[in-house]
Amino acid sequence: MASRMPVGWAGDHQFSGHQPASLITTRHFGDCMELSELQEIRRRKAVELQGRGIDPYPTRARRTHTSAEGLDLFAREAAAERLTDGHTADSVTVAGRIVGFRHMGKTVFAHVRDGHGQIQLYIRKDEIGEDAFADVLKLYDLGDFVGATGTLFKTKTGETSVRAASLTMLSKALNAPPEKWHGVQDVEIRYRQRYLDLMSNEETRRVFAIRSKIVTAFRAFLDARDYIEVETPTLQPLYGGAAARPFTTFHHALGQTFYLRIADELYLKRLLVGGYERVYEICKDFRNEGIDKNHSPEFTMLEFYEAYADYETMMVTVERMIHSAVVAAHGGPVFTNNGHEIDVTPPWPRKTLRQAIIDGSGIDYLAHPDQESLLRAARETGASIEEGTVWPRIVDELLKQFVRPHQIQPVFLIDYPVELSPLAKRKPSDPSHVERFQPYIGGAELGNAFTELNDPLDQLARFEEQERDKDAGDEEAMPVDIDYVTALMYGMPPTGGVGIGIDRMTMLLADQDTLRDVILFPAMRNLPSTGLVDSSD
Repeated sequence: MASRMPVGWAGDHQFSGHQPASLITTRHFGDCMELSELQEIRRRKAVELQGRGIDPYPTRARRTHTSAEGLDLFAREAAAERLTDGHTADSVTVAGRIVGFRHMGKTVFAHVRDGHGQIQLYIRKDEIGEDAFADVLKLYDLGDFVGATGTLFKTKTGETSVRAASLTMLSKALNAPPEKWHGVQDVEIRYRQRYLDLMSNEETRRVFAIRSKIVTAFRAFLDARDYIEVETPTLQPLYGGAAARPFTTFHHALGQTFYLRIADELYLKRLLVGGYERVYEICKDFRNEGIDKNHSPEFTMLEFYEAYADYETMMVTVERMIHSAVVAAHGGPVFTNNGHEIDVTPPWPRKTLRQAIIDGSGIDYLAHPDQESLLRAARETGASIEEGTVWPRIVDELLKQFVRPHQIQPVFLIDYPVELSPLAKRKPSDPSHVERFQPYIGGAELGNAFTELNDPLDQLARFEEQERDKDAGDEEAMPVDIDYVTALMYGMPPTGGVGIGIDRMTMLLADQDTLRDVILFPAMRNLPSTGLVDSSD
């Protein structure tokens, strides 16, 4: 089915000799695809290149300089007064995708873009030869990858350019790219064909560059503190470590049901039982739940655990680690999100969850110890909560609806009800609550952290309570994990643990409003397949 995309560049390309085509099929292209008229025109150009002994898809490409390196070289040579007749002494070879053409009689100006920027090619008929120049006009299109070799100079308009002595086709594009690099505006296409989005939207490339900087900063921070990066199973015989409904699959070789992990927490803590003191993992988690701007069934988490630490220790670690990521992404601790200037300089304030909910909704959940009473109070305050929601989920909804949206500057919400935190250690001063915190910035929850529960009998009792919640209708409650309880029976040292959402961190630092904009290939419902997608329609 044709994508609903703006007319491709070829429609504006005065050298192509054709107008934008509809999806009229003119040639069968294998068993599963049909070429449109526009694609067929471009295919014929590839065939014509082959007929001239030119491979439109050569095996290798030579490049001596990126676009940025070429521009920098010319600037340095000019500053050092080493130019000859305005040109560099040595030639460079650049490569990239053609993103612009201008035809000026016997001269063509073409811009090529690579992963570092773009640079102009100055192509003259009397310098590359009549036949080669004719090929440029007739057989080269916007979207093609080319290589060019020549010296660097400045045109009369002051633009640093490569004076092409030779031009090489590196990859003939059969689809016209999105119109004039203004970007793919159709959101559905941006997610389904992310390559088009990246090709044409500089902002999208910026978002994923920020994501990469966040991951790199987190790794560097933990590596410098003697954490060991590990890998734990994605397919698990029993899911756990979070409140979520799992994806289920069948392992034919073992003849049993497995689950895509909802978290790696329980495996990482097994490693502390085994003797490691500081471990972390950056991994994909999978939760069979709804999709909205803050949730995706597939997402990326950083989890790390430190022996002989507690939630107070980990709060200091988290605020410093997030500070390091913001500095890496923005050059300093201050950034803007949704119009708010946010400063992550430590230390951050701490506030109990109970007090935050009282301040936000007027409800003290301790005054409503049963499900019916708390649900009634929540609804009277205006909360949207389904009938039958269990007590801990009502507390969580009060947090989401009345507290979370207002936490713009960094804050740690601490000390959660034990019913809401089956893996966290109770507070010695208040056994009804656990030592748990969540960092909030920009109205978003970025993670979850505990003083980890290491009492095996208490852990077993919590699992059994979760089992009762599951029987009461809570699909997200965890099952009893006897092997994990057995591991704790061998002894796990006092431990602090943290999980940070990479996707939500990227949303925050890249100032994006939806999770799909920070995931390269988000989950999408399948569309009927009717042939080769043509980007020109």
